[in-house]
Amino acid sequence: MPKATIIFEDMSKEQSEFPLGEDEMMSTAEAVINKALEIHDCEDDCQVDLYLTDDENIREINRDNRNIDKVTDVLSFPNLPFTPDTVADFSLLDEMSEAEYTDPESGKIMLGEIVICKSKVISQAADYGHSVKREFAFLTAHSILHLLGYDHMEDD
Repeated sequence: MPKATIIFEDMSKEQSEFPLGEDEMMSTAEAVINKALEIHDCEDDCQVDLYLTDDENIREINRDNRNIDKVTDVLSFPNLPFTPDTVADFSLLDEMSEAEYTDPESGKIMLGEIVICKSKVISQAADYGHSVKREFAFLTAHSILHLLGYDHMEDD
């Protein structure tokens, strides 16, 4: 069974309180990501870089990478060339140089980066009437599916 390693960093420009501690965030993210990998029959150990940030920083990242100058809840930056036609098709790695997709120190497959906006987690949890932990898990699930090749363009 694969195991995801989460590399975590809070890259907020302004430090603010967040209701979940790092241990709870890490265990939640690991459970969600590992379940997604299991469902998609990934047999390899993987790495995901997970960043929490504030409104200002995620707006800049969104503007610089997507030309959308607004705050968003989550951004995904895949490292692998999965598409809706090749969702989680790890056989694609056979066609790539190992240096393109593995961490040279650990040898783990680098799936990509997830950037989550702390204020959006809190406000969306309140808007939808559920816990901050549940919203954090939802955004993590949403993002890992993007890293595996799902998009918003195809209904499937």
